[in-house]
Amino acid sequence: MTALAPVDSDIIARLQSILGPENVITDDVERRYFAEDVYTAGTPPLAVLRPGTVDELAQAVAAATEAGLAVFPRGGGMSYTSGYLPTTPQSVTVDLLRMNKVREINLDDMYVTVECGCSWADLHEALKDHGVRPPFWGSLSGIHATVGGGLSQNAAFFGTGQYGSAADSVIGLEVVLADGRAVTTGSGAVRGGTPFFRHYGPDLTGLFTADAGALGIKAVATLKLIADPPEKRFASFNFATYEKMAAAMAEIGRRGLASECFGFDPFLQAQRMKRESLMKDVKSLAGVMKAAGSVRAALKEGAKLAVAGRGYMKDVAFSCHVITEHKSAAAADAALAEINQVACAAGGEEIENSIPKIISANPFTPLNNMIGPDGERWVPVHGIVPYSRVAQVTAAVEALFAANKSAMETHGIETGYLFANVGQSAMIIEPVFFWPDALMGFHHRHVEDHVLKKVTQRDENLAARQAVDELKSALATLLMEQGAVHFQIGKFYRYKDGLAPESYALVKALKQVVDPKGLMNPGALGLE
Repeated sequence: MTALAPVDSDIIARLQSILGPENVITDDVERRYFAEDVYTAGTPPLAVLRPGTVDELAQAVAAATEAGLAVFPRGGGMSYTSGYLPTTPQSVTVDLLRMNKVREINLDDMYVTVECGCSWADLHEALKDHGVRPPFWGSLSGIHATVGGGLSQNAAFFGTGQYGSAADSVIGLEVVLADGRAVTTGSGAVRGGTPFFRHYGPDLTGLFTADAGALGIKAVATLKLIADPPEKRFASFNFATYEKMAAAMAEIGRRGLASECFGFDPFLQAQRMKRESLMKDVKSLAGVMKAAGSVRAALKEGAKLAVAGRGYMKDVAFSCHVITEHKSAAAADAALAEINQVACAAGGEEIENSIPKIISANPFTPLNNMIGPDGERWVPVHGIVPYSRVAQVTAAVEALFAANKSAMETHGIETGYLFANVGQSAMIIEPVFFWPDALMGFHHRHVEDHVLKKVTQRDENLAARQAVDELKSALATLLMEQGAVHFQIGKFYRYKDGLAPESYALVKALKQVVDPKGLMNPGALGLE
């Protein structure tokens, strides 16, 4: 095991005086853990800082950068693009999980102000009894993923089909810059104002979203609220090809019919069916029955799911799953009928809708899916493309995999796909890799023990890992050349290489203004 860099006692003492000794972590095990994400192990920092207030955060960041230390902000840690991983041992990681309060739920002006270390699951819990939610209300990893991380990485899933990504739901921010200044954006920055409106002059809020933490640390966020629609309907369809499925999904998206619309290829849906335990099925069924409302409806839904089981998926090729939600039953029924018409016109066959029902009723579940069903390593790569180019880009990805078929077979690398709509114009294409390799400490920390006990424990497989690295790199280049954009840019996607030089020069100039020493998450967005 590589020796860690020695800790400078003077700067640690100063940070301890600001945060308290218990909130400046120098334990070797924790430093190594905070240098890992889902896929990569980076360079351990000198210490992990856990501020509890904006003032503590500002003072700690200022002290660290004055001492010449790089600062790496971390939310819930669910990155797979090295987003928060330190690139130098002369650094500190800032863990915001103590800053997790929901500060204000304003039902008159329809916004919620929350500290950025709050998870999406906890925010959902705080809002649910008020009958409101943000338009985008969380990622699939929302049991751990935080609001700040979601805004830094620009997360997607719940609500994305109609309302876009996390960045589309934010009104204003309080951001701590590299020198410790706290900057407020949106109408909350106006003298005597409140954070009810995003656009007043240049959109400063937008500058700090999707920045991978390169421009500052998001401390507090205000999100818009909408009434939580009471009527939900669900549908699932089988398609013979991804072209037909993508055509149906795109039309559903263009018409704005679904809050969530996503699909799997045969391999990925088979992985999903294998990985879930009987106990998980029982818990999911209970969630669906609870969400059904009345006792009669609950029993009806429970009986349908129990009878369907998993057998209905064995003959399914490409499966598409849709959730539509509305204020009235009539509107929900009409949207569902239109979705059925679109899917069937594209060659879809309606199948049991267990998957969207379960996901809707149990949105934030343990993150056991970060490994394969038999303990394989897992990592996704994605691109966001316009609906008109989904088939073309998917075909290019398939051609890349075909060209590397021999190497993939040699190393036991398997691939599948997730597709998901983003608003009325775009779709996520997410190829995922599975391969035999030793799990990391990160996996052992986040995958449930009962799952880890059942899967095969493998030795390190450096050759397979290297092959996956090369495939990921080639895929990122291909997606750049196809004009794709990305969430969770981190330090992996080709942001710098793919952006027009004039545009990237403006990003660099902004970085120089807010972080002249280049100490805020160096390496993110290709910025040093």
